Amino acid sequence: MKRSGRLASSLFLAAGIFPVIGLSQQDPGVRGGAINGQPGVTQANPAPLASVTNEQPSGVLEFFQNGLARFQEVETVNSGANVGLGPRFNLNSCSGCHAQPAVGGSGPASNPEFTLISSGVASSSTNTTPAFLSAHGPTREVRFPFFTNSNGTPNTNAPNGGVETIFTVSGLSGASSCSLQQPNFAQAIANNNAIFRIPTPTFGEGLIENLDESTLLANQASQSGNNLGISGAFNRNGNDGTIARFGWKAQNKSLLLFAAEAYNVEMGISNEIFTNDRPLPEEEQASGLPSGCLNLGGNGYPEDATNFTVTANSNQATQNAQVPSDIVLFAEFMRLLAPPTPSTTTPGGSDAIANGSGLFKAIGCAVCHTPTLASTQASNVTVSLSNAKVNAFSDFEVHHMGHRLADNVSQGGAGGDQFRSAPLWGAGQRIFFLHDGRTSDLFSAIEHHASQGSEANEVIENFNDLNARQQQQILDFLRSL
Repeated sequence: MKRSGRLASSLFLAAGIFPVIGLSQQDPGVRGGAINGQPGVTQANPAPLASVTNEQPSGVLEFFQNGLARFQEVETVNSGANVGLGPRFNLNSCSGCHAQPAVGGSGPASNPEFTLISSGVASSSTNTTPAFLSAHGPTREVRFPFFTNSNGTPNTNAPNGGVETIFTVSGLSGASSCSLQQPNFAQAIANNNAIFRIPTPTFGEGLIENLDESTLLANQASQSGNNLGISGAFNRNGNDGTIARFGWKAQNKSLLLFAAEAYNVEMGISNEIFTNDRPLPEEEQASGLPSGCLNLGGNGYPEDATNFTVTANSNQATQNAQVPSDIVLFAEFMRLLAPPTPSTTTPGGSDAIANGSGLFKAIGCAVCHTPTLASTQASNVTVSLSNAKVNAFSDFEVHHMGHRLADNVSQGGAGGDQFRSAPLWGAGQRIFFLHDGRTSDLFSAIEHHASQGSEANEVIENFNDLNARQQQQILDFLRSL
């Protein structure tokens, strides 16, 4: 008998669990109850870290609240307070994409991109809704792995991988003479040259950012003898060689960089890190954006910058929080967000969740999805970020996931089939799974980890050797997170 079969048999006997004829495993679905496991939290008002609520240090709560407000602001082309949208964009606010189960999370059930044209955010005269967007499908970003030949077929000798922004501001008030075409998504999809990414949740990101290198390296060393064919690597920052940890391929080093890139790429807003309007990759290789599409906001570059002039306010902390640029406050908001709180009873009951947790570790899932990294380094921001356990269920390494999940896009040191172990805290209240949102079913997401070249093959074999009730307990455990 193969080794994984022996493992499943020993687990079966050790758990004292007997098969039930006709029992089939099923994803319990999005977990109800308190949002992010925190009573009193609403979708529009996510919970900050405890020390932020307690004003440690004084003024920190105002910075969190200011960042939250900016995260929810709706951007425009050149009118109102929030100018700079476009020339190309995927959405007009951060919270539109990061909304489930609360602001700062992942993609919501109702896709905000799908309604951009009907709501007037994008013009119907110059934009169409691509077939890959649906009313209740995942919020998506699109990339073409390869540049194309003259006939539209992918040139596999010319890697692309850049974001192909979905909408243009052409036809909108304030866009003036800016005339841009959408990328040819239909052609790319027909030629199997389009891949998708969905928003990553940002809860607890400050704890992740504050993990020191030695903790991550020690965890990697402790998992090196796993005997499961798992051998992850860190995606390292090209400037200083340190470990990057944000994004689907762990391509971004810091929350500030993560925020600045999203502001520029997803909303087309230049800022103090990405100081220019962004063309499509094809435009960048040719002549860039046409002159009629530049400086549409009329205030010069960068559009998002430090606010040197503030309105006098009796609350000095609030006044101070108005000074930094949007990207700084976006990063501060994410840095100060509390992590999700798991349930000990829902779904399935406490015994099922406890058994599922044990099985999750026993079959090898915890090698990549490390339950706890302890602990963060001392923080100069707020005390809740200091010396804290990070129950993120990730090793923050990138792993080869095989051809089934490969997107043929390289970012930093991560290759075309490598992805960061997605943190699983909060998985209980997520709707879409895997990097492209291809499934809303946890069982399906697990099975997609197995394919030729995947480091997870033996772990998935172990999972498949479990009986239906044991598999159900793992699903219950994951939905409890």
